[in-house]
Amino acid sequence: MTLLENTKKVAKLRGRSLSNVALQAGLSEKAIYLWDKNSPRSETLQKVADVLDVSTDYLLGRTNQMNSYSSKDKATDLENTTILAFDGKPIDEEDRQKLLQYARFIMQEREREGR
Repeated sequence: MTLLENTKKVAKLRGRSLSNVALQAGLSEKAIYLWDKNSPRSETLQKVADVLDVSTDYLLGRTNQMNSYSSKDKATDLENTTILAFDGKPIDEEDRQKLLQYARFIMQEREREGR
């Protein structure tokens, strides 16, 4: 797939139009549509990848992994994640902390196993 095709696919997955993604990245509304003719600058590609929450390598088709965060970044993201409800019921702070603790444990096990 081309850069434009990958970007369209991810935008659709995120429920966004390419025009919306471009505007959020600080580009002109139709800028991404030009990627089939001209390659974007690396800074521009990074802005779009950030808006779509994927790596630039994923958009370029170099990897099948959408994000390339290190486990340290994942732990930070985990801390900032807001868990408001589960199965339609609110989660109190104590249960939220237990869920975060379990998630950290799983991430450590995966890292230890090299996954």
